[in-house]
Amino acid sequence: MTSVEKAGTNAAMQTPPVVSAQDWEAARQQLLLKEKAQTRARDALAAERRRMPWMEVTKTYAFEGPGGKVSLTDLFQGRRQLIVYRAFFEPGVFGWPDHACRGCSMVADQVAHVSHLNARDTTLMFASRAPQADIARLKKRMGWTIPWITVIDSFDKDFGVDEWHGTNVFYRDDGDRIFRTYFVKSRGDEQMGGTWNYLDITPLGRQEVWEDSPKGYPQTPTYKWWNWHDSYAEGAAPDQKWVEISDAGEKAFREEAAEGRD
Repeated sequence: MTSVEKAGTNAAMQTPPVVSAQDWEAARQQLLLKEKAQTRARDALAAERRRMPWMEVTKTYAFEGPGGKVSLTDLFQGRRQLIVYRAFFEPGVFGWPDHACRGCSMVADQVAHVSHLNARDTTLMFASRAPQADIARLKKRMGWTIPWITVIDSFDKDFGVDEWHGTNVFYRDDGDRIFRTYFVKSRGDEQMGGTWNYLDITPLGRQEVWEDSPKGYPQTPTYKWWNWHDSYAEGAAPDQKWVEISDAGEKAFREEAAEGRD
């Protein structure tokens, strides 16, 4: 270990050794084996999550949205999947009325553009007990565009998020029956915000052909549905140029993997 003086203090950080480029690459390759094993384990866990049993939601819930009262079904916005994050913004929460909870605000700050989730038949919704006027003011101040509704009944308590933050996932079938499919809270929530992490906790997953999903689940060719967030068009065929580019990239990845260069 080497010792580096920490700026502004008398404490010395015990840092790793400084090595040659060859030794550094060898160390990276050694760590990469573990990182790839973790990636495969994460994919396997997501596949297992897609096979979790569902719980039907039979109770009626109401919320306040920007346009007035809405139901749980309305929150899906016509899509099959719904992710609801319980964010603490209400009287009694540190920061009120200027700010929401600091932790919940960090989550909101890192949420990717929701159009990518929407393209996978998935809606992301934040929920708090603050009135809509306060939520609109907060969103404007912080630059957030995430759909955000007000909880006005026992929804938060019934789904385990009345005291702490948490993320619930729901699925709506063709007959408008709603099912709770997954729930994550505490440190499980801290990695949320990215498109892939959100899709990996949904019952349908990323919906790409490489995934291990139950028979009959929707799946499309890998990468082909990707788009600029302002360019998704419902029902549009993948752009042919992007198909060619992604095919070439996928082929290169496979070749690297076969040669052990990934």
